[in-house]
Amino acid sequence: MKDAAPQMILLSDYEAPDWRVEAVDLSFDLDPEATRVTSRLRVRRVAGSPGVPLRLHGRELERLRLEVDGAAPAADAVTEDAEGLLLQGLPDSAEIVIETRLRPAANTALEGLYVSGGSLCTQCEPEGFRRITYFPDRPDVLTRYRVRLEADAGRYPVLLANGNRMEAGELPEGRHYAVWDDPFPKPSYLFALVAGDLACESDRFVTRSGREVALEVYVEYHNRERCAHALASLARAMRYDEEAFGREYDLDVYMIVAVDDFNMGAMENKGLNLFNAKYVLASPDTATDSDYVHIESVIAHEYFHNWSGNRVTCRDWFQLSLKEGLTVFRDQEFTTDNTLFGVKRIDDVQRLRAFQFPEDAGPLAHPVRPDRYAEINNFYTMTVYEKGAELIRMLGTLIGRDAFRQGLDAYFERFDGQAVTTDDFVEVMAEVSGRDLGLFRRWYTQAGTPRVTARTGFDAAARTLRIDLQQRTPPTVGQQDKAPLHIPLRIALLGRDGRRMSGRLGAASAADEWVLEVTAASQSFQLSDLAEAPAAISWLRAFSAPVLLDAGQGTAELAHLVAFDDDAFARWDAAQSLLRRAVTARVAGQADTALEAILTDAMATLLDDAGVEPVLLAALLELPAHRELLEWFEQVDPIAVHAARTQTERAVFGPIAEALQRCQPEVASTDNGEFTAAAMGRRRLLNQILAMRVALEAEGAAAAAARQYHQARSQTLRMGALAALNDAEHPLREELMEDFERRYRDDPLVLDKWFALQAGSQIPGGFERLDRLLHHPGFRWPNPNRVRAVLGPFMAANHRHFHQEDGEGYRRVGAFIERLDGLNPQTAARLVQPLTRWRRLDPQRGERMREELERLAGLEGLSRDLNDMVQRALAPEPESHSAG
Repeated sequence: MKDAAPQMILLSDYEAPDWRVEAVDLSFDLDPEATRVTSRLRVRRVAGSPGVPLRLHGRELERLRLEVDGAAPAADAVTEDAEGLLLQGLPDSAEIVIETRLRPAANTALEGLYVSGGSLCTQCEPEGFRRITYFPDRPDVLTRYRVRLEADAGRYPVLLANGNRMEAGELPEGRHYAVWDDPFPKPSYLFALVAGDLACESDRFVTRSGREVALEVYVEYHNRERCAHALASLARAMRYDEEAFGREYDLDVYMIVAVDDFNMGAMENKGLNLFNAKYVLASPDTATDSDYVHIESVIAHEYFHNWSGNRVTCRDWFQLSLKEGLTVFRDQEFTTDNTLFGVKRIDDVQRLRAFQFPEDAGPLAHPVRPDRYAEINNFYTMTVYEKGAELIRMLGTLIGRDAFRQGLDAYFERFDGQAVTTDDFVEVMAEVSGRDLGLFRRWYTQAGTPRVTARTGFDAAARTLRIDLQQRTPPTVGQQDKAPLHIPLRIALLGRDGRRMSGRLGAASAADEWVLEVTAASQSFQLSDLAEAPAAISWLRAFSAPVLLDAGQGTAELAHLVAFDDDAFARWDAAQSLLRRAVTARVAGQADTALEAILTDAMATLLDDAGVEPVLLAALLELPAHRELLEWFEQVDPIAVHAARTQTERAVFGPIAEALQRCQPEVASTDNGEFTAAAMGRRRLLNQILAMRVALEAEGAAAAAARQYHQARSQTLRMGALAALNDAEHPLREELMEDFERRYRDDPLVLDKWFALQAGSQIPGGFERLDRLLHHPGFRWPNPNRVRAVLGPFMAANHRHFHQEDGEGYRRVGAFIERLDGLNPQTAARLVQPLTRWRRLDPQRGERMREELERLAGLEGLSRDLNDMVQRALAPEPESHSAG
């Protein structure tokens, strides 16, 4: 039978816990085939809840023993159901002992205790702890954990858990033990343990108060030379958190363990972070610049959770963005200040527009703080994380940097050791700043991407500019009617000379940049004391709000911004707007050759401008992503969009191919091994121009890619060369692909890059190539990294085959997801998401995609995770939907 549809969980039904867990002692007798867990809970009834039973969540557990205050409870005092156990008739305080048996080696879902390589490890967020032992497995139940681990000393010489290690020793018959104590109360989702034969790379960090903290990274022995960047990133993050946010680390040791089998990127378990190995291991020969940046970012993200998530956690899973949105904001600030100074904001917005905006406009739309869910695993989304971070950034814009920092300090100090809500966070910010943020709260509860329309008029006699703004948010699932939001729009005016103009907003002092606070459906503003009519308006500077803006700007105004705007995001956005118009014109069947000629001139000017940083130039040269372009159409043929994008690139950049080549940095001087913003920017520009020249079929471009591949000392340039040739039907492609596979066939993380390129290539034979990848010796269905490396790029990049008109691509992906669902429901549910966009495709393809979803919906034994996603994708669409 299909898994029963899980009961809808409602925020309005939230009730505080009736029982407190005052302490828990856990004892693990570890073995991959049969681990015994003994849990000793000291529980106390909360005043005012007489007679209420104690709920202990448990899933797929073999219960061996249950005692209450040293005796087995009466049979009628224990009820077992799908959620676990209900204990009736307990005294107001009790000690409960539960012994369970687990089978980690059989756990392919990678939730709870499971095997990865030769190690035992855990993943408990959001509800994995209930697969380890019976417990009130909810984030608002915080308690102290003391953990004893026992295992075979030869097989598992390293025994780790949260907190500080209190004792360790040898036992008879070649066994040993370790005892760990975490002095800070935490919810069960932050519990972790690791047992394995692992190497430890270590360092020391001295906090601002003078405490010494041991930093330890545990990896398999053959990977120990690839930990230096992770350790250095951790130390930078710790120092940054002290200097930028005033937060200091609080334990004696901070541990990171890299595991091969992991559903997510990493997990912030208190003092013992578990990481997907791809976000720890790096060397110049195995990791690209992008990998280095992602490692630094994820290391920082999990470390920052020590305060924004661990010391102050979320009351319930509806408040997930309380910890994730705030922590994403913190890690974005860290990366901006430490690594990607000029383009981090652009990179973040590209991701938001390509993934979160479509989420907001589709059947999976939900607010940053949802009010209901059927399966919480499906709400670890771009909306909760990245849009949640945008809300934090807007708060900082509205109340000012100083007040925002004071508000953060007050938030951490007031709620330390508590489980709280997004309302609590916003309330502190309002209190500290003295601002009324009541309307701003609506961002947390209203789904969808707001559409803002701006129109302006200049009065030469009065030297004033009138700005008329309108906002609306289209209907989303479950929210037909939308209300106005509090939107901060940061703008500037550029004169004919390209410089910012000075003026006054209302009665305020003169300035050359302003934040317009839009709070009504229609609203007007006036800028006065202007020296002249602005040549261009720089809208939404630094992407001050996650909105879609229609400012009615003409080609000349946008070209002026591309040439002169001093805000990197706004400059890039102007270029994107022009390029998007050119692509959409070709999709409609009529190329705008005049616009394309203007773009060619603008890009030629940028190539000749030595003042443009290489990393920004690389971003300015790049066309909008295929995924983002699809969202500008109500329904569209995705193959036609790809073709139009390719044609636009050739029309705009073909006439300046020689200028591109002249601007391309040299391999020898660029491939210097430096992990700096300047060095990475030059490598990014080199790879961008190389890919464009190959796509343009410029003379000698394919040979240049082959030379770069063979000369490269770094994976950044080697992979850049390979990626440039990936869609080229050229003999050099096959030659280099074969060489890469020979070099790295025994290195899974690097081989994933090869898998991704092969699966995403649009050269003929895509289905046969896909079959070969799935039978490659390095591919493993139970490993999420391998699966994502093949199926993710096939759906995202291989438009020719995934969107084949007869639906063969959809049917194949559906079959793969069906297979995955029996192994790892979380991974299956995440990979089905491209199929949920069926309504945005042309009718024939959309119908083929819908048919595959219907087939999946009818399967017996479908997991709750996948069933939830499929049912939401097939649900009726809200009325008055429009593409924007």
